Amino acid sequence: MELRGKQTVRTPMDDEKIVALYWERDEKAIEETDFKYKKYLFSIAYNVLHDRLDCEECLNDTYLGAWNAIPPTKPNVLKAFLTTITRRIAIKRYHSKGKQRVIPSEMTSSLSELEDFVAGDGDVDADFDAERLGRVISDFVRSLSERRQFIFMSRYYLADPIDTIASDLSLSRSMVNKELAAIRSALKEKLESEGYSI
Repeated sequence: MELRGKQTVRTPMDDEKIVALYWERDEKAIEETDFKYKKYLFSIAYNVLHDRLDCEECLNDTYLGAWNAIPPTKPNVLKAFLTTITRRIAIKRYHSKGKQRVIPSEMTSSLSELEDFVAGDGDVDADFDAERLGRVISDFVRSLSERRQFIFMSRYYLADPIDTIASDLSLSRSMVNKELAAIRSALKEKLESEGYSI
């Protein structure tokens, strides 16, 4: 904690210390995780679900998931580990409530931009092909510039709205749309070069 005048300002704990608390089975780990990552994890869930109560439940499920996974897992990057848990829980909840949804989530909007590239055909080798496709896309993302990696991951993994990405990078909305179009075009070329017909 830092003192500013007469106010006490609490600073977030280092990730290594939070992970150590999980390993010690100290419930303070959840409190520290919530203090440091609540807003961030909530925004990920909200991009998928657009429902505050569902997002709160996702956060609770994320903390429980982290508690149950650490140990034996020892995440190298706690933020990425928590992001993956939250995203999976939110997507699962989205699908379980899918028929009740009237307004599409940001996830639906962002993934619809890629559906021409990654739509499955339901053949017998679908699992193998999905794994191979995942590797191709992962390699493609690693080949992008740092800014384009950020845009791709923000839009298609975190399902961030275009306005949020533009604000994060101090770009105009139209510039983000141009970057996304260029990324999709490059991804299409990459997939075609790997034998995927689009």
